[in-house]
Amino acid sequence: MKVLVIGGGAREHALCRSLSLDPDVTALHCAPGNAGIAEVAELHQVDALDGAAVSALAAKLGADLVVVGPEAPLVAGVADAVREAGIPVFGPSGEAARLEGSKAFAKDVMAAAGVPTARSYVCTTPEEVAEALAAFGAPYVVKDDGLAAGKGVVVTGDVEAARAHAAACERVVVEEYLDGPEVSLFAVTDGETVVPLQPAQDFKRALDGDEGPNTGGMGAYSPLPWAEPDLVDEVLRTVLQPTVDEMRRRGTPFSGLLYAGLALTGRGIRVIEFNARFGDPETQVVLARLQTPLAGVLTAAATGALAHVEPLRWSDDAAVTVVVASHDYPGAPRTGDPIGGLDEVAAEDAPHAYVLHAGTRRDGDAVVSAGGRVLSVTASGTDLTEARERAYAAVGRIRLDGSQHRTDIAAKAAAGG
Repeated sequence: MKVLVIGGGAREHALCRSLSLDPDVTALHCAPGNAGIAEVAELHQVDALDGAAVSALAAKLGADLVVVGPEAPLVAGVADAVREAGIPVFGPSGEAARLEGSKAFAKDVMAAAGVPTARSYVCTTPEEVAEALAAFGAPYVVKDDGLAAGKGVVVTGDVEAARAHAAACERVVVEEYLDGPEVSLFAVTDGETVVPLQPAQDFKRALDGDEGPNTGGMGAYSPLPWAEPDLVDEVLRTVLQPTVDEMRRRGTPFSGLLYAGLALTGRGIRVIEFNARFGDPETQVVLARLQTPLAGVLTAAATGALAHVEPLRWSDDAAVTVVVASHDYPGAPRTGDPIGGLDEVAAEDAPHAYVLHAGTRRDGDAVVSAGGRVLSVTASGTDLTEARERAYAAVGRIRLDGSQHRTDIAAKAAAGG
């Protein structure tokens, strides 16, 4: 198989790494990729939001499968253009990707499908926002209706901060606060059959102890030793399958990766949000544990053959990812700083720990930072304690001026909390 992956972050590096280890993959391409992905795939320049350009590149390469990583190309309908060119593509149509592209649309689908979620109001005026905030009270949850790269949500006890966030958005969803731990669960689907992956937990806040501003994600771990053993089955039954069935009923079948962000509340499971693609950084730990070759699973989803895929095989090991971010992330992150220690991690920590590149690029012989989240250091171990130790040992070898990372990823879970 020849596979083309669209995107250039740590999620795409994780996908490319897994695909590069699949014996069925004979050629691996990525556009635009990054400095790390270049080690396992041939890179190409393309406008990821231009469906015609992506499908032309796929045709030129003779790709047997295109995997669209980020949300923006999916919402822009890039997968539609590739499908129309007759090339199998893993990723939903632009219409189906509205599950992520519009919080209001997702709420409508959940209501129709009977999927449990937070009570909410869709607001377009300051008066509607004020009314909704008063109805729910603190803590206030305000979500930008559109795409915001994982940073469109504000959860705050400060009503003025909630109003200010709403004022900066065209349309917002104001909803009740959901208590309880959060879980990310991915599912691969062909629009009919739904195959859940293993759950993970990510860390959105920038600083230890879940302090600081919201980010795209500062780390993740899997499995969740504290979760109920039937969690995945329950989410499949009450959330994932009903949502996929409702999308098909509407004539806009969802084929690709359906990501459910969940809160395990005192009143049961509630959906916080849906995403239409692999999440970052949860993908890094979920794929670290997946033993089934990836290309066959994604191809089956892209071609409507998921019902015939063997049950997925998983490692019993735990995996932890720690994100190394640039100076001042998520504010105005500094870029262009040289990154040291990558060769040392490869020499000292492999195969148990490795570095996935997020925001990096080559500058001559050097690898330099090129984004807010720069690296995802990922490690496996027999349990979360060992995986954490290996991940942080590798993080300790990384040299990036002004960089920051959380020191408490998976600490509570590893300690039995």
